Amino acid sequence: MDILVTYDVATDTAAGRRRLRKVAQVCLDYGQRVQNSVFECSVNDMQFETLRHRLLKCINNGEDNLRIYRLIGSKDRYVEAYGIDRYVDFRGPLVV
Repeated sequence: MDILVTYDVATDTAAGRRRLRKVAQVCLDYGQRVQNSVFECSVNDMQFETLRHRLLKCINNGEDNLRIYRLIGSKDRYVEAYGIDRYVDFRGPLVV
């Protein structure tokens, strides 16, 4: 399944900045950054549950916001991107 992970972590303290780095690192383990605090991920059901569990351990529910959107249908059909787009389709052929 394709999902979109977005987050807003309070960074006014050192602990908040650490949480921000942890959330970003967890997201990088499952997908790729498409904007500063937005990641597109392709995961199976087990990976989704693990990702969600890891993210929920990182955030502070009283200070941070985490949203996970399940994308229904293919990204090619339902996602429009304008401007700088650094997205790489890892399921397609890669040319080096």
